[in-house]
Amino acid sequence: MSEDAAKLPVALVVDDELPMRRFLRAALDGNGYQMVEAATGEEALREAAMRSPDIVLLDLGLPDIDGVDVTRRLREWFTAPIVVLSARGQEGDKIAALDAGADDYVTKPFAVGELMARMRAALRHRARAGSGEAEAVITAGPLKIDLVKRVVTRDEAEVHLTALEYKLLSTLARQRGRVMTHAQLLREVWGASHVGRNHYLRVYMAQLRNKLEADPSRPQVLLTETGVGYRMRDS
Repeated sequence: MSEDAAKLPVALVVDDELPMRRFLRAALDGNGYQMVEAATGEEALREAAMRSPDIVLLDLGLPDIDGVDVTRRLREWFTAPIVVLSARGQEGDKIAALDAGADDYVTKPFAVGELMARMRAALRHRARAGSGEAEAVITAGPLKIDLVKRVVTRDEAEVHLTALEYKLLSTLARQRGRVMTHAQLLREVWGASHVGRNHYLRVYMAQLRNKLEADPSRPQVLLTETGVGYRMRDS
């Protein structure tokens, strides 16, 4: 391996389909990553331990161990981002994987550009978390959230939020770029006794979008992950 190649971030791809691994190798090679591959869950766990990849791309439909269980086992010791690759119609599995510790998911089939953007966001989020330094001011598109002063502005104009609206927004802001499931948000904002009351989120997300999005019907910052949860744009 050349010195330049040794400096490239390493992506562990876990997928039992050879054509998908070949597709991902071409995409990753073209975007500045080294790729390590695994076709089974057990192989993935071994490769993660031996190679210490910077990020894992994990298919849920593995032949030996369910991808959710692989995620849970990795999270016992592995701190780098895990991005789930999921076939359509597996919303329950996506939610379980995110709750088990995955940082994000990308639905198959997917565009390379979307995958690379999700990977960059996951890596940025982990880098911020690993630095141990909390950000005082978070910017996402036209929004600016001052977590110290508890002030939210849109295009430099202050926006008044209720206490619950602010708590929901700041929770998403601290995890921006990462999908948060309905259960995670309900637990963080309303408490464990409110998990399952997804209508709370629908109501308060609609209120936030009406106050913060230029076009609430086509949100650009507070994004819906259909059937799973919400995500704040990471930029």
